[in-house]
Amino acid sequence: MASMTNEIQKQYDRLLDIPSIMLRMKEVYVVPDRHTRYAATKVFFTTKMVEGSSVQSHGVKMLSLVEKLEDLKAELNIDT
Repeated sequence: MASMTNEIQKQYDRLLDIPSIMLRMKEVYVVPDRHTRYAATKVFFTTKMVEGSSVQSHGVKMLSLVEKLEDLKAELNIDT
């Protein structure tokens, strides 16, 4: 907390314990899951195989994107 401005530090001084401070910081600074899922889905659907690249490298890239979407609990189905 040493690098925080005085005003921000005063806000967190009112909180009683570490879990409440962490919860408040997550509420303020964490990117919403919906935005993260949207960004990952956009990358998945706009990714194209680069001409001259190997099918294997493209497949590995797409599989990693699918795994990322699964981790974010983004549902991919026929209607998506």
